[in-house]
Amino acid sequence: MKYILLLILILTPKMAMSDFFKNITNLIENNTNRLSYGVSVADINNDNNFEFIVAGFRYPNLALGFRDGVLKNLINNSIFSDEKRSTIGVASCDIDQDGIEETYFLNTDTYSGEKKYSDRLLNFNKEITDLFELPKNQKNLNLTAGRSVVCVDRKGDGKYGFYVANYGGPTRFYELNNDLIRDIAPDLKIDKITGGRAVVAGHILGNKMDIFAANERGPNFLYFNDKDQFYNVSTEYNTDDVLQNGRGTTLSDFLYRGSLDIINGNWEGFHRIFVNNETTFNDMASKDFRVPSRIRTIISADFDNDGYDEIFMNNIGEPNKLFKILENGKISQIKISNALEKNGLGTGAAVADIDNDGILELLISHGESGPQPLSLFKSNINNKKFLRIAPKTTYGAPARGATVILVTNKRRHAKTIDAGSGYLCQMEPVAHYGFRKNEIVKNVIIKWTDGSINEYKVNDLNKTYVFKKGL
Repeated sequence: MKYILLLILILTPKMAMSDFFKNITNLIENNTNRLSYGVSVADINNDNNFEFIVAGFRYPNLALGFRDGVLKNLINNSIFSDEKRSTIGVASCDIDQDGIEETYFLNTDTYSGEKKYSDRLLNFNKEITDLFELPKNQKNLNLTAGRSVVCVDRKGDGKYGFYVANYGGPTRFYELNNDLIRDIAPDLKIDKITGGRAVVAGHILGNKMDIFAANERGPNFLYFNDKDQFYNVSTEYNTDDVLQNGRGTTLSDFLYRGSLDIINGNWEGFHRIFVNNETTFNDMASKDFRVPSRIRTIISADFDNDGYDEIFMNNIGEPNKLFKILENGKISQIKISNALEKNGLGTGAAVADIDNDGILELLISHGESGPQPLSLFKSNINNKKFLRIAPKTTYGAPARGATVILVTNKRRHAKTIDAGSGYLCQMEPVAHYGFRKNEIVKNVIIKWTDGSINEYKVNDLNKTYVFKKGL
């Protein structure tokens, strides 16, 4: 018996360290049961540090920043917290060209069709104000039940708008001029009525920001941005997936070749990895990846800094999954214990290096069918090399929708500066790379939202480089 106990004591630390993730949920201050939904990442208080913005469904919205060794709520403001409304989707970007991102909170107090409370569009310049509350903007309120919202720099000039995926009502596309909010979706002919779910935007087909919308009870949309107008080419490119019900969606360079593909989860249906072959998209999902699940959020990121991206699949009411994207379109499932969350009611998730140590943190929100606390995880690694690239617009805001391509002796790896993804969510506006063995960086290429390209030399690893358009 003594020998058995000794063996357990010796092996237990090794077994604990062998799991891919470590659970650091204890770092979240005042982490109580709540109904949470979407999560976005932005520097919401303009202090050069990111915060996790967590949508609360009749619970307060949160802005969780890393301070004094813990993740704590940094904003106590009634308009921001907004606990009487039912917030599910959230995204941030600079819509007024002041270099500071505004935040769109999408509220849904009914399942489909007309809703009671409109969305919020918050400006953080001096004090927190809701631009939708201005009298001149009352006629353009979104009073349709929505799901996701994504930022789109339609013209490539650093002037962002918000594409709002609604359910049982017309899609919205909001742009701002002199604090006047205008829905231009009818002018763009994208005011479709469908079961809108997840939306992503970036360099999918062309040189400007295209839009992919994963829908329910109807075909997906793939909008090609041609001369600042959008044309649905989903059928031509084989992404309409009419028999499935879209949920978590993200952009990822599946073949490490320098261009973006679409990873799309379907609710209790076959999950897809749509790989762009120039004239069409081919589904390269493996048999294991394709298995149907109650999927909510999908994230593609290099959690363990080994130079290969992982795909995290957040499910609701059943175990989560993790896959590693290997070479030549091969993926391998990673067994996890932490972040498995067999009984988790996952509704949203986002990644960011919230504590600035070069390793990504994964925040998972829960709710919908029952209140649960947030969860926080990070990979079980030490001393691995990384590189972080943060492109900025000419106005100094995150260049969401830009593409960063890392060129090394082993790969040409594209990452999007996230404009909105996962499902209801939005990741940090940074391209985060880990490194493979004996890998040497040649240069970094940034493809801006207007299609222009700049190349940059990086001399040092383990740091964040900020590159501003035009400099």
